Amino acid sequence: MSDKTYYISIKARTVYIPNQSDPAADRYVFAYTITITNTGSVAAQLLSRHWIITDAVDKVQEVRGEGVVGEQPHLRPGQSFEYTSGSAIATPVGTMRGSYQMLADDGTEFDAPIAEFTLSMPRVLH
Repeated sequence: MSDKTYYISIKARTVYIPNQSDPAADRYVFAYTITITNTGSVAAQLLSRHWIITDAVDKVQEVRGEGVVGEQPHLRPGQSFEYTSGSAIATPVGTMRGSYQMLADDGTEFDAPIAEFTLSMPRVLH
């Protein structure tokens, strides 16, 4: 997209949570911290989210919902919002990707794509 009017930058960091995981029961829990930055020129509000979570055997979970962590942040140009949430999958490695549905102050609705990122137990990927 060459038009930078509606542009949201999304960065993800993940960490494995061993004390909530149970590998013997095929439960691997990860926390992810997302930083959302409005790099466009129009203020916009995050209305909803859509996640596609895929484990190592291609089992897909789709998650849709309003806002993030109970909030619908309104971001002016240059402003960021950071939150941490979690996900559980049945394999030690998986991926997450998706989008945020945004509403700009001028009434334009647009999707902010979330690039795929990896969920991985330490020492599983080399």
